[in-house]
Amino acid sequence: MSARPSDRLAIAVAQLNSTVGDIAGNAEKVRRARQEAAAQGADLVVFPELFIAGYPPEDLVLKPAFQAACRSAVEALARETATPGPALLVGTPWLEGGKLYNAVALLDGGAIAALRYKVDLPNYGVFDEKRVFAAGPMPGPVNFRGVRLGLPICEDIWGEEIVECLAETGAELLVVPNGSPYWRQKGDVRINIAVARVTEQGLPTVYVNQVGGQDELVFDGVSFGLHADCTLAFQLAGFLEAVVTTQWVRRDATWRCENGPMAASVEAERADYAACVLGLRDYVNKNGFPGVVLGLSGGVDSALCAAMAVDALGSERVRCVMLPFKFTAQESLDDAAACAKALGAPYQVLPIARAVEGIEAALAPAFDGLKRDVTEENLQARARGTILMALSNKFNLMVVTTGNKSEMSVGYATLYGDMNGGFNPIKDLYKTEVFRLARLRNEWKPEDALGPGGLVIPENIITRPPTAELRENQKDEDSLPPYSVLDPILERLVEREEPISAIVAAGFDRDTVVRVERMLNIAEYKRRQAAPGVKVTLKNFGRDRWAANQP
Repeated sequence: MSARPSDRLAIAVAQLNSTVGDIAGNAEKVRRARQEAAAQGADLVVFPELFIAGYPPEDLVLKPAFQAACRSAVEALARETATPGPALLVGTPWLEGGKLYNAVALLDGGAIAALRYKVDLPNYGVFDEKRVFAAGPMPGPVNFRGVRLGLPICEDIWGEEIVECLAETGAELLVVPNGSPYWRQKGDVRINIAVARVTEQGLPTVYVNQVGGQDELVFDGVSFGLHADCTLAFQLAGFLEAVVTTQWVRRDATWRCENGPMAASVEAERADYAACVLGLRDYVNKNGFPGVVLGLSGGVDSALCAAMAVDALGSERVRCVMLPFKFTAQESLDDAAACAKALGAPYQVLPIARAVEGIEAALAPAFDGLKRDVTEENLQARARGTILMALSNKFNLMVVTTGNKSEMSVGYATLYGDMNGGFNPIKDLYKTEVFRLARLRNEWKPEDALGPGGLVIPENIITRPPTAELRENQKDEDSLPPYSVLDPILERLVEREEPISAIVAAGFDRDTVVRVERMLNIAEYKRRQAAPGVKVTLKNFGRDRWAANQP
């Protein structure tokens, strides 16, 4: 049976990267996407949640001038739909009746044809929407060219009630704008939620997610569609922008997608790596830095960060600096140089002996008669931090800091030393995960990576026992449990929030668990001063943990 023209709907999915606060730039992206979708024959272009403002806008959205500028941009876009081309479904903040809503606007025929407001405002983990938005009324569908579209916004499909209301009021097809951030295995959660709603109400669903980085959050895209029988209608690639038109046909009172694109999922550690690269790229670019500088120590953390930086920005925008002292092994010097060469990044050696000795001389009267201890060790890290910040000031480069989640958890880091920096791509990766991602990068790189292929992190960096090299023959395990023990304990304490008794029951030594928990708690003051970094796990040090610790 052939479909009648009125039973066809071409929906363009605009999986795009907005910038928080750049209303004009975001609106221009809408215009370009409309042109691209028009060339593909689209009837409607769907953009992610709050696309005009950028997501999440946080307190910026409370400014009356910002609200007015968003409204003005949407009204201008609406007028432009009087020209031939598809209609637009655009996310925007919207002030109405003295209340500010998280809204989606249907722009068609030169006007704002319909508005719908988000009902279920998330207020957990990384989300804080109840503080800035009012909850909308229960919605009904909008009539778009003879099709009744339900327009729930992101969290609105995570429960049953809103989708049920749309089904009962006659919706035929759900079109869902989203700002759903990445964390490990989040894609499975999204699909399962959408399948549950389709199973309950039998409504085909178009799920449009944004892509890009905003501070510690990364949005991975992976927009998809589901048929009424819960089969996958289409799926877009992860971590990449795209404007793709999907063809929907109404047959036997339901809508199905014809020949929808099926991009393969980026899974497991590859997704983590891609998220770190995208988060770093957008943080640097959206803040207007021409490039980055980082200390390349010969260790695996800085090597992985260097690889991520080159993949994100290109080798010419990444400056690597080795900052050796008397405890720096020749092996470290050789490995750092080899890593920079493999990545094609500019590399320089700046010895810190005179800087450290100068600080020690200045402190000598105050330290007279006292034994040397960790204080002197930390002077080395602080001398390095000062030099990196000086390079940042002189050349307008953002410092990439390179501490992993294991170190951030237990305070194995020096304030105003190796913690100096603007952004940390591996902040939410435990040390054991850093090793795995280093091996992964030598075998694979993301589709849009700008760095070279092949072995870019020398094997010796990966196999050599970790050391801070702040004293003779120092190893990390002199101060910490082995990472193979430490990381599983931390994962249970931080992500799962398990009590000590449960961790001990899982087979871990009680004294070790108690010691690790104490280190975790007393290091909180350091973490409050740490640079932001990409969220990869279910609970990162940032929005997640701060929100969890609020009364």
